[in-house]
Amino acid sequence: MTAHRILVIDDEAGVRDALKQVLAYEGHDVRVAGSGGEGLTVYPEFRPHLVFLDVKMAGLDGLDTLTRLRELDPAATVVMISGHGTIATAVEATQRGAFDFLEKPLDSDRLLVTVRNALNLAVLSTENQRFKRAADQAHAMVGSSPALHGVRALIDKVGPTAARVLITGENGSGKELVARAIHAASPRRQGPFIEVNCAAIPSELIESELFGHMKGSFTGAFADRPGKFELADGGTLFLDEIGDLSLPAQAKMLRALQEGEVTRVGGAKSMKVDVRVLAATNKDLEAEIAAGRFREDLLYRLNVVPIVVPPLRERAADIPELVAFFAKGIAEAAVVPSRQFDAEAVVRLQRRPWPGNVRELRNAVERLMILAPGKSVTAADVDRILGHGGESAGAGAVNPDDPFTAPTFEAFKLEAEKVFLAAKLRQHDWNVSETARALDMPRSNLYKKIERYGLTREPS
Repeated sequence: MTAHRILVIDDEAGVRDALKQVLAYEGHDVRVAGSGGEGLTVYPEFRPHLVFLDVKMAGLDGLDTLTRLRELDPAATVVMISGHGTIATAVEATQRGAFDFLEKPLDSDRLLVTVRNALNLAVLSTENQRFKRAADQAHAMVGSSPALHGVRALIDKVGPTAARVLITGENGSGKELVARAIHAASPRRQGPFIEVNCAAIPSELIESELFGHMKGSFTGAFADRPGKFELADGGTLFLDEIGDLSLPAQAKMLRALQEGEVTRVGGAKSMKVDVRVLAATNKDLEAEIAAGRFREDLLYRLNVVPIVVPPLRERAADIPELVAFFAKGIAEAAVVPSRQFDAEAVVRLQRRPWPGNVRELRNAVERLMILAPGKSVTAADVDRILGHGGESAGAGAVNPDDPFTAPTFEAFKLEAEKVFLAAKLRQHDWNVSETARALDMPRSNLYKKIERYGLTREPS
């Protein structure tokens, strides 16, 4: 059994000692308190996973102690014990938040089963809280700059409406966060939020992904399958990188938006869908229209309300908040130990161009927390690990002309991979599918690495 911290609160020395002996024998870290007041004093410092609490005690009794413990920590897991238990007392204890109620004398087998069940619940609760924090971090819009304030104001106005929104901005600037914020501010917030990265799906499969398919409609279609439009029914469909959608798929998309219905690939029957569509792109769709790669009528359907997400370099005032936010979340996720960022280190980060925007900054913060040798990240760490101000913050401080200047082997490998992938992407005109095939690498892995290093296509 994994060791956990357990607090025993009982005014009978014999009970305290007996419980401590049994629980310590199971490998747990056990502390005891002889009164409710003492237990309340010990709890914040000890932070136990589980509390055994006697009902009948002199002074502050068990039920009142339970109430105060739950006020102190709503997630406290408490098992009540009593030599004079009644159904009424057990019911009241449960109503006040007790996990279980055991009668004295305690049966050791029942005791250990209760311990195991209570600790499993406590661990599950902790994991749920951690996952919630991770989700909150992933979907948070952090910053108080005027530029971001303007975006939030637009979200507040358009969120409660049914209007379609076209979100534009550079890669990594936070277009998905804006889409999720619009969904959260809408009457559809209880419905599904379905995301489709149009650039990550091969052109021959995009129609099936969006509209679904019927069994036998193409090789590999072994069963009927709903598309993203159907899955998003009653909610929001977020079409990321809409500028990469093929022209045939654009035509079907236009019909879906006009008619509010879709037809699966290989199917003859159309079906109604109630979907709010949000779209995003880093491309100039007007230029794509001029080049014949994007339908003008589709743009008009999508671009009812435009929202432009500013690049990070235009809101450098948000970087201190973002750094603190990312550092806290990374530490809480137990990725790396907690580290503070010196004021000068943050200034250094503010001076950088961040071509990969917020995504690149987040990756850089994690890299600094991993590679910085001290308890805090200094300006010297930023210069050494990320390179000097004008360089990309994507990897270690490596001079491409002299890679052996890397401070660590890990930094060398990171920068070497980044430079290599950037060169291959340029070689294939940033066609991710072609690049992945040339590298004999799964396309999904290549997308992850592009995101990790904050790689972006250079302006032509």
